[in-house]
Amino acid sequence: QVQLEESGGGLVQAGGSLRLSCVASGRAFSSYAMGWFRQDPGKEREFVASISRFGSTKYYADSVKGRFTISRDNAKSTVYLQMNSLKPEDTAVYKCAAGPTMTMSRKDYNYWRQGTQVTVTS
Repeated sequence: QVQLEESGGGLVQAGGSLRLSCVASGRAFSSYAMGWFRQDPGKEREFVASISRFGSTKYYADSVKGRFTISRDNAKSTVYLQMNSLKPEDTAVYKCAAGPTMTMSRKDYNYWRQGTQVTVTS
């Protein structure tokens, strides 16, 4: 089992940047693929990015390609989401998740945290 804790959200103007962090504790971090998802009230949870256990493979949603970068530091049990050129439509609660395989489906991730709010103003 693994516990996750996100940080780094906040309020930023369009065009700005934020870096989200998600620290894991419990079972060995490198045992898990990691993903970032986001959710607006009343909408389905949306895939943002995912990274394989040792960081060799990464997937991105089309809406964030070229602007967001996912990375991980297994020595620090942390996954990051660097978000650049932010747009108002990126506003959401961002949640990190851990699972046995790297996919783009929220159904494949077993462990979640409550998320961190990102608000982008125009």
